[in-house]
Amino acid sequence: MPLISEEYRELNKLLHQSKPDYGTSGTSNAKYVVELANAIGSNDILDYGCGKGTLNECMNVEIKEYDPCIEGKGSPPLPAEIVVCTDVLEHVEPDCLDAVLDDLQKLTKRALLLVVATRPAVKSLADGRNAHLIVEPIEYWLPRLMSRWELIEFRSLEGEFKVVLYAR
Repeated sequence: MPLISEEYRELNKLLHQSKPDYGTSGTSNAKYVVELANAIGSNDILDYGCGKGTLNECMNVEIKEYDPCIEGKGSPPLPAEIVVCTDVLEHVEPDCLDAVLDDLQKLTKRALLLVVATRPAVKSLADGRNAHLIVEPIEYWLPRLMSRWELIEFRSLEGEFKVVLYAR
C-alpha cells in the first residue's frame, strides 16, 4: 500500500500553494521537540510531514524534513533518533494509514512525537472534502500506536492530543 495516492498528493500540493498558512504548525510544536531532544540527548531529528518547514526554521539545530506534497522534500527519508509528526496523521488517507504508521515505525530509532487532531479542519480540499480525512477520538488512535511503540507520555489537548512514544 502506498503512503499517499497521486490524486491526493496533487490535492495537497494545491492546498499548500493556495493557502500560505497551510502546513505551518511547526512553530507551535517546537517547545515539545526541544523538550524531547533534551530528554533523549539527541539532535538527530526528522520532521515527517514537515509542510512548509516552519519547525526547522525555529530550531537551533538542522533537522531533516520529509513531505511528499512539498517540492524538494519528497524523497524517502532515512531513520532518525527522533521523529516528529505533528498535524499530519489526520490528513492521511484512511486506506494508507497503516502504511504510514509502519513507515514511521521503520524510521523511528528511539522516540516519536505525535500531535494528532481529533476535530475537523478549518480548511477544505479542492474536491470539497475536509482537510482532516481522519476525524476520530483518541480511542481510535491509541491501539494503532501502542501496537507499534511504547507509550511514554500522553497529553489530551483541546481538539487534539500529543503523545511521546518509544521504539520497541
